[in-house]
Amino acid sequence: MSTSRLYGWLAIVTMSIALASCASLPEVGADAPARGQVPAVAGAQGKMPSKQAKALLARRWAKATPDMKALALLEEAATGVPLIAGNKVTLLFDGPRTMREMMAAAAAATSTINLETYIFDQDEVGMQFADVLIERQRHGVTVNILYDAVGTLGTPAAFFERMRAAGITLIAFNPVNPAERKGKWELNNRDHRKLMVVDGKVAFTGGINISSTYANSSFFRSKRRPETTAADKVGWRDTHIKIEGPAVAALQWIFINAWVDQEGGELSEREYFPPLPAAGDKVLRVLATDPTAGYEIYKSFILAMNEAKKSVHITSAYFVPDQQFVDALSNAAKRGVEVKLVLPGVSDHGLVYHAGRAFYQELLASGVKIHELQVAILHAKTAVIDGTWSTVGSSNIDRRSFLHNYELNVIILDAAFGAEMESAFREDLRGSKEITLEAWQSRPWSMRMKEWAAKLTEYWI
Repeated sequence: MSTSRLYGWLAIVTMSIALASCASLPEVGADAPARGQVPAVAGAQGKMPSKQAKALLARRWAKATPDMKALALLEEAATGVPLIAGNKVTLLFDGPRTMREMMAAAAAATSTINLETYIFDQDEVGMQFADVLIERQRHGVTVNILYDAVGTLGTPAAFFERMRAAGITLIAFNPVNPAERKGKWELNNRDHRKLMVVDGKVAFTGGINISSTYANSSFFRSKRRPETTAADKVGWRDTHIKIEGPAVAALQWIFINAWVDQEGGELSEREYFPPLPAAGDKVLRVLATDPTAGYEIYKSFILAMNEAKKSVHITSAYFVPDQQFVDALSNAAKRGVEVKLVLPGVSDHGLVYHAGRAFYQELLASGVKIHELQVAILHAKTAVIDGTWSTVGSSNIDRRSFLHNYELNVIILDAAFGAEMESAFREDLRGSKEITLEAWQSRPWSMRMKEWAAKLTEYWI
């Protein structure tokens, strides 16, 4: 988030305080699943019979934590969302590679491209992306774009008008001007999702926006070190995933539901839901949250941490947790689980940076290991627990994401994918500096005052 975007966003938040009441996150309990119960699993042919689902999960989780089935059941009870089997999931932890993959998929589209994004910048990458979409629209592909009105405050209207003139259908999510909103005006509720579905067959989601901001992030992966840690001089570190298989239909539904929620009108009649045969062996759960729903992403995090037996490894760009989240991390560390966090050491958002650090004392004292990434601006929102439960998505660990935003996370329950996530996490650790309890207790009072002041705003940032 740029400085100009931050100031604009803070101004909007200030105005919206009088318009929105303070909500709270729910207490998350964990009732023991019934003996013999099997998690619900959907596949290419719809919901699987219990016996078939049991056999499939037994094969997939043969080397997983013994309680993986119990966790899946708890998560299903808390979220109401079934598992989806038969998917291929490709981990994309480099901005330039992700952009290349997304543009290549869009350029190969033959029917539809549905794009939902928080930021769509008019810069080199944004212009290249727009050119691909315009070219496909002119060749008969239906392109629909849903972009957040606050996330694109700095993007000239002419940028979107150019695409609209080419025949692309665009909607600004929750416009700042209430006269431009057909339905209920909800200024404080933002569409923070990042989702692209091509031909109903391949989907991309995670933390990466459409912006040249990520163009420099590859030097982090090539082990180069920046000469400065100033936020405007280093690249960005983020994570995305590419999904093929039956789960793409669930992601397509999420886009269409958001479109309908914004009263975007009828979508062009195309085949948005083609048959989707199994494309791989990954079992996953798609969680899309909004301010009216049941906090599914938050609940899944709490349950997974509470059930953790070996390790909790979290990478979080904007870390301002509530007390229940802090307790889940602390309790896991106290019972011997290895709890490690990779958090920003270089930030584009000073207020969030200092508000998050206000929680360090309690976490460090509980045995949680905290590492701050030094070589890039951290924007990833990921976690891997016990090497098998992984999540990649758009949701930060803060009240804004859990309470007010439209967010999208995918949970992958797979040891092989978990190993990939662990490898990426170890690489992040190599570019990070550990914050010890002793060093933290010796920090200057000026820093403590910044933390105290920033924490007062934690509900809104």
